[in-house]
Order: sequence, then structure tokens, then C-alpha cells
Amino acid sequence: MSDLLKKWAELADVKAELASRDWFLGTSGNLSIKVADQPLTFFVTASGKDKRKQTNDDFLLVDALGNPAEPTHLKPSAETLLHVEIYNKTNAGCVLHVHTIDNNVVSELYGDDGEVIFTGQEMIKAFGLWEEDAVFRIPIIRNHAHIPTLAAEFSKHLSADSGAVLIRNHGITVWGRSSFEAKKFLEACEFLFSYHVKLLMLKGHKVFTS
Repeated sequence: MSDLLKKWAELADVKAELASRDWFLGTSGNLSIKVADQPLTFFVTASGKDKRKQTNDDFLLVDALGNPAEPTHLKPSAETLLHVEIYNKTNAGCVLHVHTIDNNVVSELYGDDGEVIFTGQEMIKAFGLWEEDAVFRIPIIRNHAHIPTLAAEFSKHLSADSGAVLIRNHGITVWGRSSFEAKKFLEACEFLFSYHVKLLMLKGHKVFTS
């Protein structure tokens, strides 16, 4: 199997696993995986597809500007520019973006604060935070309809080869050095969001986890 086909299959496996969690409602979400560094190329989900299904048109190869790298009838995801920013500014190998009810609720609860903070949670060890009093912060940015503006604001939070950013009332974008790392971060974030939303429902008022 060629390297190109291996990368396609790797991203398809991730998509299938996330689809099994029902994280792609209404064709939402977008995924990508780096194929090469020089020149930069990566597979990204095609726009408007039902990501709960597996087809030969799920992904297309794009270049460092997010444009198709080869002739195709497919259109890249509308938010491909966010992936472009990540790959051009970090050594990430995979980017995952999903819309869930929990991550949207959390982004709205803490959007005015510009971040949500988690501490005292075992799950933050997924991010390499092992200290007993470790703090995990996820930035929350405004959901600009103009994608270049959204990408520019998103880019301000790209300081590491792995990380996560919430877009208010839109969804979460995570990136990692591999598809395994990106998926691990996404699962950990969604656990934290789901736990926090349920805790708020039981307590009956907004409260930070710190």
C-alpha cells in the first residue's frame, strides 16, 4: 500500500470511530491528516458529505493554501483554512473538529471568559499534565462567519504541536502530532465537557471545575 493510501485509510479509520459516537450530525465536522511536509499536502474532508458513511469521495488532497492539489470535483471543507494555519505553524500531523451539544454548551457558558478551565480531573493527564494541582485551559474564540477572520483569530492560539480551541457555539478543534494523539485529546476534551455539563445540571448553577 502506498503512503498516500495509508494516510487515507488512517483518516478513514478515525472518521469511522468518531461517526460511531454520533459526532457528525448534519454533515458537521471536518478532519484532516498530513501527507507530506515539503511541499505541505494533507487530506481533508470534502464539503457537504455525510461523514457517517464511507465513500471514495470522503477526502481530497489539498496544498499549503488549502486548495486542491490535484484535479477533483470535490470541494474542501469550508473550514480548511483552520487546518492550514495549524499545519503551517506547528508540527501537527492530524486535525479533528466536531460539533457536540456538550462542547457547544460549555463554549456558551464560558465564552465571555475567553476560556474554560479544568483542574482536579484525572482525564487531563491525557494532555501530559500529571501534577496533582495541574490546570488545563481551553481557549474559546468568537464564531466569525468570515472564515479568514476566524482562521486569523484561531491562529493566535497555535503555540504548540498539540492543543485544543473551542469556537463559541460552533465546536472544538484539536490537533496532535499523530492521529492517535489528536483522537486522544478529542476524547479527553469531550469527557471533560460531558462531565462538566452533567455536574452543572446536578448542582443547578454555573461553577468552574477549579
